[in-house]
Order: sequence, then C-alpha cells, then structure tokens
Amino acid sequence: MSQNTAPRSPGHRTGTSTDAWSAGGTLFAGVLMTVVGIMDIIEGIAAIAEDDVYTRIGDYVFSFSLTGWGWIHLILGIILVITGWGILKDAEWARVAGIALAALNIVAQFLFLPYQPVWAIFSMAISVFVIWALATDRTAAKA
Repeated sequence: MSQNTAPRSPGHRTGTSTDAWSAGGTLFAGVLMTVVGIMDIIEGIAAIAEDDVYTRIGDYVFSFSLTGWGWIHLILGIILVITGWGILKDAEWARVAGIALAALNIVAQFLFLPYQPVWAIFSMAISVFVIWALATDRTAAKA
C-alpha cells in the first residue's frame, strides 16, 4: 500500500465530510460578506446622495441623520468587502475580523431597522450565518 507523501500547499484542506461542509460554509461566508459589503456601499452612497431616499417607518428609540448613516454604511461596506476578500483568500486575520465585523453589522442593521426593515433583517440573518461559519471552521485552524 503506497502512501501519498506529496507536500501540501498551505491552503490545502483535508479531513472528513464535516470539514468539507465547514470549508464550504467558510467559502460561502466569504462570498456573502463581499455581497453584503457591496450592498452596504450602495446603501451608503444612496443615503449620502439623497436624504429622502429612505423613509422612516414609525418612531424608533435611536435616530441618526441619513447622511451619517450613509457614511457609516459606506465605510462598513468597504471594510466588509476587504474582509470578505481576505476570507476567500484564506487569510487567518480575515476569519477573526469577519466574526467581529459581522457582529458589528448586526448592530448597525438593527439600528437601521426603521429606514429599511426588510433588508436590515435579511442582512442580520446573513451576518449570523457568517459568524457561525467562521467560528465553526476548524479546518482553517488545522491548515
């Protein structure tokens, strides 16, 4: 019985089907972070360009100017895209930053609920999946 002794590349992942699911979830998390970042960039540009793009729905405890929200979403979106790209490149810093930024995105979207409730809830759900995928990917720690 011969054994394959070829050297493995640093990004090479091996293991069980659970590891494969975890690695697939991490790849998907990177794609989702990039897409959410791009959407946040568009959302931010729209809020900066026109103050009446978003209509406030009802009263809410937290109130900020739409221009301020635009800048928050624009900066957060740019950082999310960079981190999503890092996750796709299998960078260790991106996993840790991705978990922190996904948590920050949940808070930002929660505070943005009165302006865009459907997208905010959807974005929060995506961020929860990203946190789960990045936190459970044990294959990146083994690589």
